[in-house]
Amino acid sequence: MKPDNLMKLNITLPITFKRINAIFIAALFVISMIIASSASVHAAPIPPGTTGVKWHPGHYYTIQNWANDDPIYMAQVYKELEATPALRGMQMRYLWGWIEKSPGVYDFSSIDKHLEKLTAIGKRLVIQVQTKSFEADWKLIPDYLKAPKFEGGAFPFKDWGSTTIDGYNIKLWNPYVRNRLVALFKALGERYNSHPNFEGIGMIETAMGQAVTPLTTAQTDGWFNNLIIVQQKARTFFPNTMTIQEINYPREYLKQLTTAMVDMGGALGCPDIYPDEPGLNFPPNPHSPQGAYAYFSELSGVVPIAPTVEKVNYLNTRGDKLGHVPTIQELLIFGRDELKSNYIFWQRLPDYVDQVLEVMSWKRQTGTPSGGLRAACPSVYPSCITD
Repeated sequence: MKPDNLMKLNITLPITFKRINAIFIAALFVISMIIASSASVHAAPIPPGTTGVKWHPGHYYTIQNWANDDPIYMAQVYKELEATPALRGMQMRYLWGWIEKSPGVYDFSSIDKHLEKLTAIGKRLVIQVQTKSFEADWKLIPDYLKAPKFEGGAFPFKDWGSTTIDGYNIKLWNPYVRNRLVALFKALGERYNSHPNFEGIGMIETAMGQAVTPLTTAQTDGWFNNLIIVQQKARTFFPNTMTIQEINYPREYLKQLTTAMVDMGGALGCPDIYPDEPGLNFPPNPHSPQGAYAYFSELSGVVPIAPTVEKVNYLNTRGDKLGHVPTIQELLIFGRDELKSNYIFWQRLPDYVDQVLEVMSWKRQTGTPSGGLRAACPSVYPSCITD
């Protein structure tokens, strides 16, 4: 029908029908305003000047980074999250090279999509910026970082005694690499700090990998000094959001790093819950630095404690496989009682997801919002935002 005919039809409609139509349109407008109002309340941004930090401790999924945009996999993840009150959200991992396409040009579309979906179901998002890869062909860094100014941006590492490259780590001792990483966190902070369902952001483990070309002491020192600077900057970009640093090795640098994290108000994570791992459980000793786990029990209540259960942790209680195959309950008890965790991230794997969900249905996990984990606001925070 032509537009002029539509206008004639409208003119000749009975007055009663026009009134009904007007009432219907008005009703739709009111309903839409109610929906919009309720959505804005549900995801109202944190007001500028707020000093508290978002605080929703408990159990979260960790998603395999290859699955971030797999619609079938993620549909099942969202279904499980909705059906499991003890799971408060999920952690997603993004390689630096996936996010930054060229200098200062960022693609946050995947993060935005998942944050919107999680907000709609009352769940929360934690992301990890991955600056270490575990496959040689992963796109770890933006292409521009391969320029001489950045010393190529990343170095290859391998297992002891092996000639096969297992992955890459960034050359964080280079000040230009550091500054570009700081710029990434600034852009992320401007976009997500004030979002109430953006729960946290973290960086990958401190274990650097066995470099193919051995690193000098100056390079290693510079790497950790710059890591602290990046984390300090991240705290300023995320004043209302938990910022996490995973720690494991080398033990010689953990005291320096954990002290800095306490001073800045950061959180401590670990890429593994290994109940029997000697290096992580290494006791305080006058002749050798203590393992990462000792810092967790010491600093619980001071800073957030947020370790992760990875695939290897489901398989054995030790990295060298000289332990035993643990139960999900055993991993939970160690993370809860020995590490004194506030958050535990459970890597979602098809072979173990049913067992994890079963444990999440037990009364100890469903009885409190924190799923039985420590819920008190850490003393480094001025206050906690729990709504």
